[in-house]
Amino acid sequence: GGVRPLSPDQPTIAGPAYTLRCLPYREDLCDPAKLGDSESSQRQTIEEAPPGSVIVIETRADTSAGVMGDILATRCRTRGVAGMVTDGAVRDISGMTASGFPVVCASATAPANIASFSDGGRQLAIACGGVCVVPGDAIIADQDGAIVIPADLVEAVVDDGEEQEDFEAWVLGEVEAGRKIFGLYPPDAETRARYEAHREDKP
Repeated sequence: GGVRPLSPDQPTIAGPAYTLRCLPYREDLCDPAKLGDSESSQRQTIEEAPPGSVIVIETRADTSAGVMGDILATRCRTRGVAGMVTDGAVRDISGMTASGFPVVCASATAPANIASFSDGGRQLAIACGGVCVVPGDAIIADQDGAIVIPADLVEAVVDDGEEQEDFEAWVLGEVEAGRKIFGLYPPDAETRARYEAHREDKP
C-alpha cells in the first residue's frame, strides 16, 4: 500500500501544493469531447500550477485510471513544476519515467482519467492518501513516501528536522565507533549531555 516514487533515481520532490480533485465517474459529467477543454480542471492545473509547485491529485486511492501520462508530465516539467504526488495511478509509465518529471504515485495503469473520474475542481482542500492537503501546504516526497506540512508550521518543522538530522548523524558515528544502542537511541540523559557538548564544540 501507500505511494512510492515512479523512478528510484528521481530527485526529492519539494514545494507548495497545487491541488486537483478527481471525483468518481458520472456519465453526465464526463464528456470525452471536453477532455482538452480550457474549462477542464486537469488541463488548467497543468497550465497554471506555478513553477516550483507540487501538483497533488486526490483520487481516493482509485487506481483504475491514470491521472497523468507522459505528454502532460512533459508539459509540467517544461513549465518548471517541481513534481506530482497522487494516491492514484499514472499511465504511459515508460514515457513518464523518460520525461524526467518526478512523480510519486500508488501504481501504473493503462486507461486515461476520463474512464474513471469526473472533474472535481482545483486549488481546494483535498484528501490525498487519507491526509488533508490544503493549497500552499509544503509537500516533500522521496524514496520513503510523501509528507505534508501545513504552511504556517514549515519553519518550525524545518528547524526541528535539521536538529534531528544532526543528532542522528552523530548517533550513527557513535554506532560506527562501536557504542551499544542502549541509552544511545533513544538518548538517555548522559547521551543527551554528550551530544550537546558535541554541538558546542562544532565550529
